[in-house]
Amino acid sequence: MRKWLPLLTVCLGTFMLLVDVTIVNVALPDMAADLRTSFSSMQWVVDAYALILAALVLGAGSIADIVGHRRAYIAGLALFAVASLVCGLSPNSGALVTARAVQGIGAAAMFATTFALLNSSYSGRDRGTAYGMWGAVAGASAAIGPIAGGLLTEGLSWRWIFFVNLPVSVVAIALCLFVLSDVHPPTTARVDVAGILTFTAAAAAVTYAMIGANEHGWSSSGTWSMFIAAAVLLAVFVTIESRIRQPMLDLALLRNGPFVGILIGALMLTFAAFAYFTYTSIWLQSVLGLSPIEAGLVGLPMSVSAFAVSAAIGRFLHQSRPGLIIGSGLLLIGAGGLLGALLVHGSARWPELLPGFFVAGIGVGLATPTLSSSAMGAVAPQRGGMAAGAMNTTRQLGFAFGIALLGSVFAARAQNLLTAHHVPNAARVSTAIAGGQSPYVLHGAPVPDRAALDHVIHQAAVSGVQASLLVAGIVGVLAGVLVFVMVRSPRPADAQPGRRAAQPQAGGTTQAAVAAG
Repeated sequence: MRKWLPLLTVCLGTFMLLVDVTIVNVALPDMAADLRTSFSSMQWVVDAYALILAALVLGAGSIADIVGHRRAYIAGLALFAVASLVCGLSPNSGALVTARAVQGIGAAAMFATTFALLNSSYSGRDRGTAYGMWGAVAGASAAIGPIAGGLLTEGLSWRWIFFVNLPVSVVAIALCLFVLSDVHPPTTARVDVAGILTFTAAAAAVTYAMIGANEHGWSSSGTWSMFIAAAVLLAVFVTIESRIRQPMLDLALLRNGPFVGILIGALMLTFAAFAYFTYTSIWLQSVLGLSPIEAGLVGLPMSVSAFAVSAAIGRFLHQSRPGLIIGSGLLLIGAGGLLGALLVHGSARWPELLPGFFVAGIGVGLATPTLSSSAMGAVAPQRGGMAAGAMNTTRQLGFAFGIALLGSVFAARAQNLLTAHHVPNAARVSTAIAGGQSPYVLHGAPVPDRAALDHVIHQAAVSGVQASLLVAGIVGVLAGVLVFVMVRSPRPADAQPGRRAAQPQAGGTTQAAVAAG
């Protein structure tokens, strides 16, 4: 039992940081009322955390490679805990948003070091099992967040969604001190300050642009100015990394087809599997009238199937073909989205979501741990933070991009239906529906018109959800095909009959296996 304590330690941090991506969503109305601010301004409580996490995880990984992964993980846990306390005590929205941003810094340090710590603690079949259990926890976290948030908000207070992190952090830090070790000691290498600053600024700009696109539209000048700034900063980053002796991102990895395929898989997984949860949750709560807990429970089939599959396949990862598993997982995620789009139409209600969620969860369970182990197998152990940072950056950007694009798809499809029913100000009303403001739209309508408008809003929301599921399904299928083409690695040498066993890398795949194409 003691040998699994490092896995428990890493999974505690992973669970907290991923649950905190979604746990806040259901509590936003209570936060806005308690802090006497608008619902739209409180959206930055969600966005600030996601933005900082996406922008900093690669830089945090490169620093962790220098100072030591265990030390960086403990520092991230401590900062996350302190920021959680400040979030729970915040007297106003400004303090809460600032504390959430600091929380994102701590989460980035944890996320960037997770895989390196698993690698230093396990090898062979045990390593595969550890990645499988980590994937199970990661896959289940997104759907558990709304359930936990609803229970804490309704049973205690929205502040307890932050306070609950404190005892978990204390236990995790105590375990870190006794059971974790680094795969290598801290080094004297120089921190790539210029690379960290330019990449962080570029990732922040593109994430902010996608958040702005969802709020102000893709034609907004502010949105495109941020995209242009991100492109310029990214070009500067590439120039710096190509000339510096010790870059935070080895650009040679981007010439490695299988590794690029893994990054594409990570980007598209969060887009196709999780981004539409935002809009199904809006439909369930603001249109169908489900409570936060009930809406969260609708996503339980995905959590259960993802957890079960990830836990079951872990012990086989050390002898698997990663491209086959990742590609199949993404195809199943896509199939889940397409199945949802087929079932959700007309007068559909929440049960129609369940089959698609279950199928997508199986795909999440297959792809999540395999992506992680394969990415780590592409680099030397002392650069584990770099590989983890690159993959987790693409994961977070995929989630942000998915929310922005699917929000636009939802609103456009809803607007078409509202226009067909001659609803005045269809564009404004569709944006309100996509933002969870359907009750306010109905409240502002003349009393004789409310019943008819309510019926049209139900149809528009269903149409928007259906379109979101369809796009996510197509993205998942295309991503699966790309991974099949790009990550065509053979079975590791130690799993082939008559071959001498090779030194295992992350997840049991050898460097040659991951680099082959």
